[in-house]
Amino acid sequence: MITQPLLYEDHELVNIQEASVWASEYLDRKVSAANISYLIQYGRVKKYQNNGNTLLCINELKNYYDSQVDEKKWKNKYGENLNWHLSFTEYKEYERTKHVHRIHPYKGKFIPQLVEYFLDSHTDEFKTSTYFDEGDIILDPFCGSGTALVQANELNMHALGVDISSFNAMITNTKVDKHDLGLLRKTINDLTNGLNSFQKSRNNLAFERKLLSELASFNSKHFPSPEYRRKVNGREINEGKYGNEKEEEFLVTYHSLIKQFGMTIEQDEKDTFLGKWFLFPVREEIDYLSSEIQKIENESVKRDISIILSRTIRSCRATTHADLGTLKDPVITTYYCRKHGKICKPIFSICNWWNTYSKDTIERFRVFANLRTDTFQFCLTGDSREINLIEETRKIDTNFADLLQSRKIRGIFSSPPYVGLIDYHEQHAYAYELLGLSRKDELEIGPLYKGQGKEAQDSYSQNISQVLINCKKYLQDDFDIFLVANDKYNLYPKIADLAGMKIVNHFQRPVLNRVEKDRNSTYSETIFHLRGK
Repeated sequence: MITQPLLYEDHELVNIQEASVWASEYLDRKVSAANISYLIQYGRVKKYQNNGNTLLCINELKNYYDSQVDEKKWKNKYGENLNWHLSFTEYKEYERTKHVHRIHPYKGKFIPQLVEYFLDSHTDEFKTSTYFDEGDIILDPFCGSGTALVQANELNMHALGVDISSFNAMITNTKVDKHDLGLLRKTINDLTNGLNSFQKSRNNLAFERKLLSELASFNSKHFPSPEYRRKVNGREINEGKYGNEKEEEFLVTYHSLIKQFGMTIEQDEKDTFLGKWFLFPVREEIDYLSSEIQKIENESVKRDISIILSRTIRSCRATTHADLGTLKDPVITTYYCRKHGKICKPIFSICNWWNTYSKDTIERFRVFANLRTDTFQFCLTGDSREINLIEETRKIDTNFADLLQSRKIRGIFSSPPYVGLIDYHEQHAYAYELLGLSRKDELEIGPLYKGQGKEAQDSYSQNISQVLINCKKYLQDDFDIFLVANDKYNLYPKIADLAGMKIVNHFQRPVLNRVEKDRNSTYSETIFHLRGK
């Protein structure tokens, strides 16, 4: 508890640790000192000083949290049936992205806690029904990055996934597979040593070190933290005008360094993704590692490291920090960054991200290895509207195929694509080009490029129902199907009817924790519970 707080100009002030305790009690979830420091650093709450100690105002902190999540406001917007418990606001980001779930970014995935809620047979005060038991087989016909399969493994259930995207299947199977961590570490170390030797004849690392030094000095002077953020939030500074002025001012230094180090920044080739979205020194390193990875004889290790390289280069695209998820225009110079409130730079070497993601991936594999159960999981690459699940599984694992045939699938937990929202192949265009994978964009259901008009909606409904009809052949008679959907066009009653099913229940949940840290795109989605007619 907080005792005898300091008073300063009628403010009740506490230190960061005390604020952490207060916020944890107020929000009824763990709020760390680091979380509080983040709010100060980015100007969300004002920093006060007392004999060199950092303090903040409890009332200002309370106002900030009250403005972020308001259950009553959400229910006024989406109705009293909104299931606030399914927002999972009590879970921190590291819990929502635990172990292998974060080995590669993926738009549109649900969080593991949502899967656990419906698959786990253990009840709690919020849950009145159970649907699945240990040993059951779960199907995800829109497998994506494999969240449902990973959680099925943790819960001692078998799971089969299907996805039209070969890269999605690759991500999923990397997550659920067993790994030779010793061999993986050794291979990564060899590749890293080779990359370091490759760089010795190049100037990009020395150039970047000097550039970072100049940026640190410039930003400290013109964008002091957290004072600058506080003034922007308080409208004391016109961020757009001031940021543009300082961006132009620093460009003189940037171009001088380019000349000093004899740097080549742009690639000649611009008509491919790798040619357009990566600076020349980055592309050189990508090509070097890619060629070395192709020499790896162990196919599992080659796949694991290919995923690490894909994750690495995604973070090294020549774009602003704010546009990493959308890609507006390539960035080849330093720029004012609204996300960080200072002058930032594009990336000139993949080394830092390669080292970071290599260590992170191995650790995530290690953690999941200690949790995994001895059950079957695999994602097939194919079209869920027509795939023969048993025949295709038999090509991979005859034991799993026999189990599918004899026991049948207990039910489905899946998140179908949302109509006209994402081009699922295009979000990983860099990976398809890097790894030489074939694309099947024309077989995507409800892709962004087809829009959200009446024709697109009708096509979507027909295709989703075809998937359910095909999958139903492999389900037990008393199946349970859970589909996570943002059904703003009210298509799922028709989809269920076309598939010869009925919606027996639905659960509406607020989606508050978005990928790419986009907190402004919160919305409500529905989990439809379908059974046979």
